[in-house]
Amino acid sequence: MSQQQRGAVAAGHPVTAAAAVEILRDGGNAFDAIIAAHFTACVVEPVLASLGGGGYLLARARDREPEIFDFFVQTPGSNRLEGTPDFYPIQADFGTVTQEFHIGLGSVAVPGSIRGMFEIHRHHGTLPMTRLVQPAVAAARDGVRFNRLQAYIFDIVKPIYSALPATADNYRAEGRQATDPRLVEEGDLLQQPALANAIEALAREGDALFYRGEIAARIARLCRDGGGYLGLADLESYRVLRRQPLAIPYRHGRFFTNSPPASGGLLIAFALQLLEQWRLADFGFGSARHLDLLAGIMAATNQARLELLSGAGDQDDMLSLLDSRHLQAYRQVVRDHARCNRGTTHISVMDAAGNAAAMTVSNGEGCGHLVPGTGIMLNNMLGEEDINPAGFHCWQPGQRMTSMMSPGLLLMDNGIQVALGSGGSNRIRTAILQVISNLVDFGMSPEQAVAAPRVHCENDNLNIEPGFPQSVLEQLASAYPVHHVWQQQNLFFGGVHSVEWDGTRFHGVGDPRRGGVGAVA
Repeated sequence: MSQQQRGAVAAGHPVTAAAAVEILRDGGNAFDAIIAAHFTACVVEPVLASLGGGGYLLARARDREPEIFDFFVQTPGSNRLEGTPDFYPIQADFGTVTQEFHIGLGSVAVPGSIRGMFEIHRHHGTLPMTRLVQPAVAAARDGVRFNRLQAYIFDIVKPIYSALPATADNYRAEGRQATDPRLVEEGDLLQQPALANAIEALAREGDALFYRGEIAARIARLCRDGGGYLGLADLESYRVLRRQPLAIPYRHGRFFTNSPPASGGLLIAFALQLLEQWRLADFGFGSARHLDLLAGIMAATNQARLELLSGAGDQDDMLSLLDSRHLQAYRQVVRDHARCNRGTTHISVMDAAGNAAAMTVSNGEGCGHLVPGTGIMLNNMLGEEDINPAGFHCWQPGQRMTSMMSPGLLLMDNGIQVALGSGGSNRIRTAILQVISNLVDFGMSPEQAVAAPRVHCENDNLNIEPGFPQSVLEQLASAYPVHHVWQQQNLFFGGVHSVEWDGTRFHGVGDPRRGGVGAVA
């Protein structure tokens, strides 16, 4: 190994990646670096990450088995209010289509991000938390120029971030008058002094400030007076859960990822076990046979997902999806397929000591409300249709919510190790599935595996990225009447930020679809 290499990072923004590199070079380990990167992402990727949201870390400390830190959001202890909840729809404009999201204080679930960072630090951190937040504090106080991708995402959900005067003021570019309806745009400097102060205070005082102290009191008052379910007792009782990940054998390696009650990792495991039956290397990457098989497996996985959502949802019921008899039935569905027939970000870090960390986080799209005086946007997870299958306001009190987020670690028999994960809502599982297959089945380099074009099949609608042969596209189009061939790569197809240790050197590969940046420290 080169003496100059302390580790590597892949993330969704240059400043996020730079924060991790800075900490690695200062002697921190992978967990220190990913904590620093997460705080920084909450500043520079404001729609995708927030201290008012939640997520998961797949952690493998040197010479230990991998484990999951679950700091995802939780439903409040009661779904009853005396008055009417502050809960209403907005339309997000993606250019060609619009999508409805629900926001307001009635959409806020119990945040887990801050407790998650401190719990990870208590178990695996080496540098002081006050040091780890310095890059984020500097980015918030000095400001960061909004890049094209962040401006694009921000414009899509503008109705959320302009819903209230205080929120609009927080996301208005430096020097722009309050009467100006425009929020931050590409090239604008976004400064967030209140968020900088809040992060510094948290680093000094600890997570109790957010869950039992003054910030907790502000959140509870805001929700009590404004039509939210979240109360002080919900914050005080929130705990980070630690559990074993799913361990999935695939070809000549093992893939570790998020386990139930999250559903994304389970669906990736399901798809990998269906896929393992075929020798994809014989098909050729991008062939009609290869893409048809992928689409068929995606369709089968969609059906399995519907079964999960309609079931009781306890961990044993979910894991039964991987029973051999269940898998065999779905393999038959794929064989019979005879024809050629929202806001999330991810960070991966590895270090030279052998530690690996893969973290995926989300704030939904944000509820539109900031915690007074902090610059922290609260989540809108109770307004996310995908994770409220029984309908809005029908959630079970005090329960961890499910998620597609699937941070993972691929360990191959030849010694190659890859930490990876993706944003992208329902496309998380198909993006990760294809990158793993590219690495294992087609022997691609990390750069090739991430850059290769992807497909995504859902509800009989096949989406296809550019880069496949025209003859293949014609076969797919005739087999899938409902299809869309994209003109360029797009964040719709996820953003797999990955770090690889090949036994000699580190490689950090950010997915360009989501502004990805890879860096070696």
